[in-house]
Amino acid sequence: MLPSAKTLMNLHVVLIIFQIVVLLFAISLHEAAHGWMAWRLGDPTAQMLGRVTLNPIKHIDPFGTILIPLLCIYAGFPLIGWAKPTPVTTRNFKNFRRDDILTTLAGPASNLLTAMVALILLIILKHADPGAVWAIVTGMVTQSAMNASPVLFPVALLLYYGVLLNLMLMAFNLIPLPPLDGSHIVRHMLPYNWLRAYDSIGIAGLIIIFFFGGRFIDGIVSPLLAMFNHVLLSI
Repeated sequence: MLPSAKTLMNLHVVLIIFQIVVLLFAISLHEAAHGWMAWRLGDPTAQMLGRVTLNPIKHIDPFGTILIPLLCIYAGFPLIGWAKPTPVTTRNFKNFRRDDILTTLAGPASNLLTAMVALILLIILKHADPGAVWAIVTGMVTQSAMNASPVLFPVALLLYYGVLLNLMLMAFNLIPLPPLDGSHIVRHMLPYNWLRAYDSIGIAGLIIIFFFGGRFIDGIVSPLLAMFNHVLLSI
């Protein structure tokens, strides 16, 4: 018997809600990691402003946290987004170049670490319910599959989204265009007289990200996700 349109719609809504929950956690962790690392390296700005927290309300950006994810939902794309940039006062750093790079890398590193933790939990969960994990990895997410395992299947789905969306967020932020994290690394490699032009890319950078960012993200995420899936299914 084919599932009804109402059943498919309910499942679609559930999947979107799961992605939103994971995305909010991922971007909150990302920004909190920036702030925490800056704090450890001598800059308390983010900590004093309450940004070293997983509370998404502290990190919401109207455009990156609300509008862009809504457009992704409307277009049927995997969710992507960003939060308000974490305030960092670089003059508080003892070693400007080193500490700025470490603070920048803390965000993507937190997403990669979260994806790895989610993978480990999925491996543990697979031994309790191998059918649920197999269905998710192979894309067979159906209402009947969720009904067959009403507790473990949603948990496994949340964890798998934790892998996917955190890898995507890591890759997205490594795009070397302002104002993304990758640009902070590139700035330290450019001659001084190039910096003003690089920082002023502005709207052109957004256009480049819109047209070519997906290829950059896919080039990083696809092999990583394939490796994660291989580990998940083979252990």
